[in-house]
Amino acid sequence: MLASLIAFAITSAARLLTGARALWLGCTAQPVQRLYYANHSSHGDFVLLWASLPDELRRSTRPVAGADYWQRDSLRRYVINEVFNGVLIDRERSSPESNPLQPMLDALDNGDSLILFPEGTRNLGDEPLLPFKSGLFHLAMARPQVELVPVWIANLNRVMPKGRALPLPLLCTLSFGAPLERLADEDKAAFLERARNALLALAPEEA
Repeated sequence: MLASLIAFAITSAARLLTGARALWLGCTAQPVQRLYYANHSSHGDFVLLWASLPDELRRSTRPVAGADYWQRDSLRRYVINEVFNGVLIDRERSSPESNPLQPMLDALDNGDSLILFPEGTRNLGDEPLLPFKSGLFHLAMARPQVELVPVWIANLNRVMPKGRALPLPLLCTLSFGAPLERLADEDKAAFLERARNALLALAPEEA
């Protein structure tokens, strides 16, 4: 009950503070298993994307997050596990045999959808989008039945710029594109470039 109340408060606050609008441009908000992959410029990205989904989709959609950050204290552990039902990955490869993709594969096998940021880290530079890490390719190849949906998050880094305690009055938009088609015999580099271009195509001109 407490986790549900916290989730409601977080989603309501996220939509209120950012004026977030979800634009379903290339797909519809239907209960299909998906991997939503998005640009990453703010700590609030996954919260806003998760909050922008309809209730039915949000209940089965889990954000992918780094265990090194979210396991630091009991409050973070509670929020990521009980409120967001996040999928924690070992970004530091604490043991040679650990596979950081396995928790995501397990979640997909359980029927969950995922929110993933394939840049691997927040983009704080001038480039609109960093090169993608290889995880998206391996997930796409391992679970071809899951739709890959690009989502461009616009303006969130300007709503809460570094150093400000209060948000700026800007509207955020989340543009959901068409599912990325799988191509036979496509190698990793070509796939990642095509996935990156599909996401960039959703960006507004000023992004």
